[in-house]
Amino acid sequence: MEGKISLLVAFINGFVLSLGLILPIGMQNGFILTQGALHAKWSGSWPAVVTASLCDTLLIALAVIGVSAAALHVAWLRDAFGFVGIGFLLYMGWSTWTARTGGESDETAVTAWTAKRQIRFTSSVSLLNPHALIDTLAVIGGSAVAYTAWTDRIAFGAASALVSWLWFFGLSLAGYTAGKAALRKSSLRVLNRVSAVMMWLSSVYLLYVILTFR
Repeated sequence: MEGKISLLVAFINGFVLSLGLILPIGMQNGFILTQGALHAKWSGSWPAVVTASLCDTLLIALAVIGVSAAALHVAWLRDAFGFVGIGFLLYMGWSTWTARTGGESDETAVTAWTAKRQIRFTSSVSLLNPHALIDTLAVIGGSAVAYTAWTDRIAFGAASALVSWLWFFGLSLAGYTAGKAALRKSSLRVLNRVSAVMMWLSSVYLLYVILTFR
């Protein structure tokens, strides 16, 4: 019973943490939202959705498995990753809360792109984006090292990856169904505020995990 509870806690932590990290409307999210709104069919934006989800899953897997394996048995390194993760969560929460919600560049917002072009662009903003690397290696990877059991870490990573798949498909569907109304600045501002609060709450939980880790 205790093992199942631990597994559930790890899953919920991974889900909530990743949801807070993925909410801000940046280049990646903005592109998927606009492609969903501009394509005649919802499936037209799926290449960008699947590419972004796969890239996030890859980065999360590398963070959870690679970073955790390196830091698991080194107390100071494990704590260092944890505190770096807390610092980034606090900073990104503040920057997200105060961020302007102006539109992205014309290149990403004017027309619906072909599948090949969507895949190329989404891959670049997903894998070469410094914020994506910070989110996965410093925050998600730093949080994952708190779980010593592989089952808990797998549950944490699976929940984190699940958020990406659900969020990107939901975002493209929102763009498709709501059209340009989904791109209103007021809507983006609410999403950013909710994201900031979730990141701050996750930093508090991560601090608790570090201080009580045995």
